[in-house]
Amino acid sequence: MRLAFGASFDVPAGYLNTPSIGIPPTLTTDAVRESVQRWGAGADHPADFDEHVRRARAAFAKLVGFDADDVAAGASGSQVAGIVAASVPDGSRVLVARGEFTSLTFPFAAQAHRGVKVTEADLADIPSEVDGHDVVAVSVVQSANGAEVDLAALREAAAAAGTRVLLDATQAVGWMPLDLGWADWVVAAAYKWMLCPRGAAWLAVRPDALDELVVHSANWYGGEDPWQSIYGLPLRLARSARRLDISPVWLAQVGATASLEYLSTLDMAEVRAHSVRLTDALLAELDLPGTGSAIVSLELDDEQGRRLAEAGVRSGSRAGRTRLGFHLYNSEEDVELVVRALKH
Repeated sequence: MRLAFGASFDVPAGYLNTPSIGIPPTLTTDAVRESVQRWGAGADHPADFDEHVRRARAAFAKLVGFDADDVAAGASGSQVAGIVAASVPDGSRVLVARGEFTSLTFPFAAQAHRGVKVTEADLADIPSEVDGHDVVAVSVVQSANGAEVDLAALREAAAAAGTRVLLDATQAVGWMPLDLGWADWVVAAAYKWMLCPRGAAWLAVRPDALDELVVHSANWYGGEDPWQSIYGLPLRLARSARRLDISPVWLAQVGATASLEYLSTLDMAEVRAHSVRLTDALLAELDLPGTGSAIVSLELDDEQGRRLAEAGVRSGSRAGRTRLGFHLYNSEEDVELVVRALKH
């Protein structure tokens, strides 16, 4: 058991795979366990979970710099990104980063039958390539290697060109301080740095960009009053971004409430400083330059990879390299474990 930032984590030494699966605090596992027990005892009604959806929505909004009324609740990153992709006009020109995570790019590429054209550019060149595109879709932090897009430059370029911006914050929310309310749309899946169960995701929408979105998955839960929207026409959706909600994954929302309300009490600048201090310490030990990111991507040979695994280090393999992520529950012990495995 580790204590970090005021919470307990049942995470083993060497767990550095947060970019794939975040480890929840015990307060979250306790909340989900209690909910499963209630489910098994037939103690809940469907409406009992509405408060969890509301609270998780509000906590997520706080973490990304939006109002809760501007956030829609979904189930996965591609599902909420797909709402935007399926709503852009025919013939839209979309700019994405080369090597971007496909849950962000595939929803746009799948619109080719409508004349939607997707163009890739190097991440560093995204701001300078904005002009001439209708939408930019890019991750705040790249999944493969932790590289960050220049948000300030992107914001300036998009405003000058009149280009809409969709940001994927999946690899950023939970360890970075974020104020993304200037973007038209922000999507994020919860099961990585936000330490939630899989099955929860959100789409934050700037109010002036809401009416551009077609509610392709319109359903009762997106109703102005969901419990009065179960049967019959006419269409009666919420006026806010909640019109884009899908019927929630209950247990995921229970866990999301616990984890996000915990994270929303933290100083994210301190969390970032902690995570980056560990990644940069590891890179320094390996005679590599620091990156300022919580994600480290290393080029290791098969022998090094074997030694890392034998030492008990949990990592990911992405784009032909070994990916490590340092979150709030990691410590110098994890850095030393990796260094010993690679240098001895």
